[in-house]
Amino acid sequence: MAKRILVPVDRSEQAHEAFDFVAEEFDDAEVVLLHVINPAEAGYSAQASIPTFSEEWYEGEKAAAEELFGEIAALAADTELTVTREIEVGKPIRAIVDYAADHDVDQIVMGSHGRSGVTRILLGSVAEAVVRRSPVPVTVVR
Repeated sequence: MAKRILVPVDRSEQAHEAFDFVAEEFDDAEVVLLHVINPAEAGYSAQASIPTFSEEWYEGEKAAAEELFGEIAALAADTELTVTREIEVGKPIRAIVDYAADHDVDQIVMGSHGRSGVTRILLGSVAEAVVRRSPVPVTVVR
């Protein structure tokens, strides 16, 4: 039976690395690419108070997510992976953990935060929190 693997993706190189890891290790898995749109990133500028700004911002974020999905899914072209795409709105940690719990996910594979020097041994705050709260095993890829 093929595993169902959740791969949270953002615009980082680590998200691509996580997907590459899944393609190498789980050649026949069902992969769910999850992008979380965090409304807190819209900011609190004067522009944010314009009624149409939040809708335009959200549509821009959705379009960017679809572009990102296309880039990452293209990496699966020569594999047996089944790739689906999901967009959630909310805090990334909660959205990732809740999605895994609610959608029969067997494992989460995600990128670590890109760091260098002494701090590179530490996980990014999102990755660390997902590892601590996830109801399923989590693999963090650097």
